[in-house]
Amino acid sequence: MRPVTPAGSGSLDRCVGDADAFLSTCFGAEPHLWRGGGTFDDVLSLAGADRAITGSGLRRPALRLVQDGEALPPSSYTRTGRTGSIRVDDLIDPGRVLDLFGRGATVVLQALQRWWPPTARFCRDLEAALGHAVQANAYLTPAGAAGLAPHHDTHDVFVLQVAGTKHWVVRRPAMEAPLPRHRSDHEAAAARPVLFDADLGPGDALYLPRGYVHSAAAQEGVSLHLTLGILATTVDDVLRTLVDLAGEDLRFRRSLAPGWAFDEDSATQAVASALADLGDWLGGVDPATVATRLRERFVAGRRQLLEGQLLEVAGLDAIDDDTVVVRRPGLLAAVTLEPADGPASAAAGGTPASGDGAGAATRLRLDLGDRRLVMPAALEPAVRLPLDGRPHQVRDLAGLLDPGSRTVLVRRLVREGALRTGATADA
Repeated sequence: MRPVTPAGSGSLDRCVGDADAFLSTCFGAEPHLWRGGGTFDDVLSLAGADRAITGSGLRRPALRLVQDGEALPPSSYTRTGRTGSIRVDDLIDPGRVLDLFGRGATVVLQALQRWWPPTARFCRDLEAALGHAVQANAYLTPAGAAGLAPHHDTHDVFVLQVAGTKHWVVRRPAMEAPLPRHRSDHEAAAARPVLFDADLGPGDALYLPRGYVHSAAAQEGVSLHLTLGILATTVDDVLRTLVDLAGEDLRFRRSLAPGWAFDEDSATQAVASALADLGDWLGGVDPATVATRLRERFVAGRRQLLEGQLLEVAGLDAIDDDTVVVRRPGLLAAVTLEPADGPASAAAGGTPASGDGAGAATRLRLDLGDRRLVMPAALEPAVRLPLDGRPHQVRDLAGLLDPGSRTVLVRRLVREGALRTGATADA
């Protein structure tokens, strides 16, 4: 598996200043406060939040309300309605939302990486820089109001202050590097020693590794900030992937002996036998195979960013040798060569397996997040060339494909969202 990714450094630089220094000293280890002096209005602005709340027809759970550290009941800010003949009962009622906001409630816009394009682009650039999934919530808080009670998150966060000022209190971790199952206890979190506090103004950014307890309150005026959650792939994920792979071995699918649950010696022996088999099995595991599965899972979980794709599909027939194409912005893709019988027979890293005459690469697999394309292996150079991040005319494939074939290939890559047309397309 050979990934095709954007460079992914601009967004991280805006969050931390010097991305290389941050990754080498702070990521996953300690908080980092960056006063960049710029703005994040291009990611989400107050005007954008207003449009999202009042004019985008949101439904739960894209929006929720929090006040005095507690979530408000959805019935207090939703209504029923109809879309065509279908009745829905989770429509966000903008008037009720704004009324509750005026009375001190914080508006939370959730999963913006899925439905607000500027935030989605920013998150994708962070994903390319970090190699971890990113989610985004926005918090719109009235003057003087508190948001969530002191708590820790089970993912790292970047806090980007968009508008207004917010006072943050950061406390020592209640648990180091918690996993999703290690939920926060508010009383225990509030009792942790204070590490530092700080006022964040527009353009400031705060990074907190998972586990650090934090809380915030708006100062004078309305505050809007983005919280970008880093859903890291952890060593725990490696072990869970190993467990999944172990299930392919018959030894780990057998039932325990009858009556094991009522006989301590029998149960202990069954566990000891399983551990011994596991030790033998682990000795033969190829680390590259596990790594490839994890990398494929990451790419498969990154949906495509398809702004403008309707016009691209409508204009497919106009693509010819003079058309300029470029890799779609934010594209995360992976190219793999494998035997015709699938990835289980391919060696790790996208290199075709060999030996016994059955491992010759006979097909190319192009993973594009939400879809997988399968093509003849001979097309690999022609697929990789337009995905290199630079603009290309279709005729640049002349040394690899005849005119008809290269037009067909490029049209398909455009249709599937891997490429976009236009000489000024942003790579």
